[in-house]
Amino acid sequence: MFVNVKKNTISFGFFVILLTFNLFISCKSTSSYQTIKIEGKKIGITEAKGENKAIANYVKPYSDNINKDLNSVLAYCPETQDKSKGTWQTNIGNLLAQITFELGNPVFQKRENKNIDICLLNNGGIRAVIAKGDVTTRTAFEVMPFENSLVIVGLTGKEIKTLAEYFIKDKKPHPLFGMKIYIEKNSLAIKKIEINNQPLEDNRLYYVATSDYLANGGDNMTFFKDSTIKFDMDYKLRNMLIDYFKKVDTIPNITTEKIILE
Repeated sequence: MFVNVKKNTISFGFFVILLTFNLFISCKSTSSYQTIKIEGKKIGITEAKGENKAIANYVKPYSDNINKDLNSVLAYCPETQDKSKGTWQTNIGNLLAQITFELGNPVFQKRENKNIDICLLNNGGIRAVIAKGDVTTRTAFEVMPFENSLVIVGLTGKEIKTLAEYFIKDKKPHPLFGMKIYIEKNSLAIKKIEINNQPLEDNRLYYVATSDYLANGGDNMTFFKDSTIKFDMDYKLRNMLIDYFKKVDTIPNITTEKIILE
């Protein structure tokens, strides 16, 4: 009995070795396979290529409802708002900055018992004009297609000076509210800065409304990124724009100068 078990053990061990060897040879041989060609088939979805009407009919009620909401008229714009018309400020930039302040400040007051002093957005974030005529929900999505939210950043007066220097150096009409920068006409050197018509105080803390993108240092606005005082209002800028359109009958054409040459 003992001998038979030993023989069986030896036979089983040989079988395992043989199986392992075969697997090794098999894996080695399959590793030499290469993809020669991949074939695919294009399935058309347009009417000319055989539109799937069942899917189109299923989606249609949803798309119709979305388009109805997007095309609903909210206000009227008597003059086209365009970010390309202006050196230091534009009417659409002035509008967006003022909207951000007007709708953002009550939220900031309620949540933090504080007030916004300044608003600074970026010119590149404006993606379309607000054309003369009816203003719709679609207009807001076209002007601000991104999911940016309102963030309030605390900056000292000295850091506000850095913000002003960035603004002048960048030479773009970024949307600005609550702040005036007086510069020398030829050299563009900053002569003075006013916050809500009051002289800038170096050691005072100011609250600046901006987007989460800029608050994280977007567009090289490192003065926002370096701040440790930030409040996320969880309020999308596009939703603020829609809420403003619903609140007013006519869109104002704001031409107030924020950068003043002397």
